[in-house]
Amino acid sequence: MKRELGIARCGLACCLCSENVACKGCKLDGFKELSWCKDADFCENRRCGIEKGIPGCWECNEKDCRKGLFAEKIKPRAFNEYIRRFGLEALLDRLEINEKAGIVYHREGIIGDYDDFDDLEELIQFIRTGKR
Repeated sequence: MKRELGIARCGLACCLCSENVACKGCKLDGFKELSWCKDADFCENRRCGIEKGIPGCWECNEKDCRKGLFAEKIKPRAFNEYIRRFGLEALLDRLEINEKAGIVYHREGIIGDYDDFDDLEELIQFIRTGKR
């Protein structure tokens, strides 16, 4: 885990991403020259967070947002809700504990153990306990 990369504006775990070892994440407004992210120009979650002046969607007051990744992906929605309830450091701690216990963020491509859920509360419980 590269904890220093933290959590992306949308809630994805840059700290666990295995897609590109040189990526610096998307937290910096002018990050394009530092990052691998191919979606930087049109990432709706990134743009929205920058416009609102917030570090991540977890600080937004918009209920049930379905912008960008939130339209189809449960993982970033659950990670954001976890941060709202327990804090950013608590999520990073749990992700690190879960990784050491064998829970995989990316197993095939960008799909891993956190992606096999349909229910937000079940995924939050999985993050908290590392158990299904």
